Amino acid sequence: MKTLREIISEADAKKTAIGHFNISDTEMLKGVFIAARNINKPIIIGVSEGERDFIGIRQAAALVKSLREEHNFPIFLNADHTYSFERVKEAIDAGYDAVIFDGAKLPFEENLKITKKCVEYARSANSDILVEGELGYIGKSSKLLDEIPEDVEITDKHLTTLEEIKQFVKKTGVDLIAPAVGNLHGMLKHTKNPNLNIERIKELIEVGGAPMVLHGGSGVSDDDFVKAIDAGISVIHISTEIRVAYKNGIKIALQENPDEIAPYRYMKDAIHNVEKVVKQRLKLFNKI
Repeated sequence: MKTLREIISEADAKKTAIGHFNISDTEMLKGVFIAARNINKPIIIGVSEGERDFIGIRQAAALVKSLREEHNFPIFLNADHTYSFERVKEAIDAGYDAVIFDGAKLPFEENLKITKKCVEYARSANSDILVEGELGYIGKSSKLLDEIPEDVEITDKHLTTLEEIKQFVKKTGVDLIAPAVGNLHGMLKHTKNPNLNIERIKELIEVGGAPMVLHGGSGVSDDDFVKAIDAGISVIHISTEIRVAYKNGIKIALQENPDEIAPYRYMKDAIHNVEKVVKQRLKLFNKI
């Protein structure tokens, strides 16, 4: 089976993108995996610090590895949004396929220093784990928002600059880079999320030196997704959209059958809802 590095490289060459979907439990994982197998496209499963604490650090790795081996299918695991070297090390030691050090809210030099330390540890561990860095703060929570958070700036002057990304990738040696290009974590309740700055994406990719990842995909328009992928985005993160679909599935199932107490029955709609969202996204990201 091809490595995650090879699969991302192929997506980059084909002007498609790998779907990265966050999960919090086995039901969400099942919905994502069913969709990916039906379309036969590789996927990355993301688990944030909170999500992997809930599932279990090593348990998440075991779940994804078992699906990959049993079905001979390209499903990979990423330690999403990790805020310390210690927790990056923990994920690397647990056998994750990729890890993100999120120092986006730190001063540039401190972000660079810790990210470089994470890269050096990954290389010393003799693993093919991919290390991703993040430049530009776009918020932290994958949730429904009444408005853009006060500490999140998405105006042009706050986007990742060409010089920042060039220096950061060169000095850290990261395998992937996630910039701020008008994207936002979470989904606005009453309006669509802001448009991405496609021109900035093109400019950053020309000088970046590493495959580029789009965080905060939930709430982005289909048109912007297509333009971003054509501009060179290689991986797209989706989380909030899945959480909403999952919650609605459980809610409707229990409203229709309030006396049902067997989780494997009332969770079916949640799994199916996740499957539908992921299938739609994978078709779009792969231009099917």
